[in-house]
Amino acid sequence: MNVWSKLLTALRGGANEVGEALVDSQALRILDQEIRDADTELRKSKEALAEIMARHKLASERVNKSAAKITEYEAYALKALEGGNEALAREVAEKIANLEIEQASEREQAEGFAASVAQLRKAVAQAEGNIKRLKQQVDTVKATESVQRAQMAVAQRYGGSQAKLHTAVESLERIKQKQAERAAHMEASAELAAESTPDDALEAKLRAAGIVADSASADSVLARLRDKTKS
Repeated sequence: MNVWSKLLTALRGGANEVGEALVDSQALRILDQEIRDADTELRKSKEALAEIMARHKLASERVNKSAAKITEYEAYALKALEGGNEALAREVAEKIANLEIEQASEREQAEGFAASVAQLRKAVAQAEGNIKRLKQQVDTVKATESVQRAQMAVAQRYGGSQAKLHTAVESLERIKQKQAERAAHMEASAELAAESTPDDALEAKLRAAGIVADSASADSVLARLRDKTKS
């Protein structure tokens, strides 16, 4: 394969990919339209089914009426025979024969309509099932598409702000460290204050009672000076 053939093959492959991408981007819209078209055809099929069912009902009623007529004229023929009127009985028999021919034709039509009704019922049920499954699949695809778009949006935002989040986390850790150091310092100061306060208070009480001499009092200064003069 020469360079030009490879180039043409690549172009055809690229065109196919572009076409598929275009079709995929409109897939849900296409499916929605196909479902609407299928619903329209299904409605027409149900209307046709209703019409054929009506014809079948009318044909069956004509068959029943023909049967009733035949039974009626058979009774007339029997009475004519009983009365010895052969000519009238034959005439009634001819009427019965014509009625039976009509009845056979009407029965054939009724049976044909019945077969058509059965076939259409089956076809309508299959179409309804197929449309229902297709709608369920489209709903699932739409829901999945929405979820994946949301996931992609979150992933993109997270990826774009990952550095900012890292910096913010570091700042948060530094704040926590400073707070921990400040808390430790305050705790240590409190401990020191608790340790020194009782002794200072006790010494002040002893000085006030005269048990411990105040090194900075006038009496202590004079006593120290007298000691120096004696020496």
